[in-house]
Amino acid sequence: MFAIRRATTAEEFEIARQLFREYRRAISQFGPDICFQSFDRELDVLPEMYGHPRGALFLATRSTDGETVGCVGLRALEPGVCEMKRLYVRESARGHGLGRHLVDALLAEARKLGYNRMRLDTLEPMTAARALYASLGFREIPPYNEHPVNGTSFLELTL
Repeated sequence: MFAIRRATTAEEFEIARQLFREYRRAISQFGPDICFQSFDRELDVLPEMYGHPRGALFLATRSTDGETVGCVGLRALEPGVCEMKRLYVRESARGHGLGRHLVDALLAEARKLGYNRMRLDTLEPMTAARALYASLGFREIPPYNEHPVNGTSFLELTL
């Protein structure tokens, strides 16, 4: 069993920083250091980038031991459009639908904040994530920003 909560405290944002660093290491297996040109700056400004009123950051905690095992972020892109970032579930917690629960919480929050579209980018080798996004109704769109890696897909969901 897992509990999902919105990060609001300095301690929770520090846990998110640790998970973001793990995420970066985990996806490095797919090639060059993708889309992390300003990663260190992102870590420095997590509460501003993913904080209320225009963003959100959710953490998932395993009920049995209290370990935080997953995260996902939401940030504003343009009026009415937000972006999902850094969906990550630790390997020890995979296979329980936790990624879907995190995304469901994020989608509900995006609607609550008044967004009408959510975008994201993902890599071809990330098959589990791509299957999740397809099952939720995300559709391919043209690139909405410059991306340094071939094989990146850009997706959007009408909320």
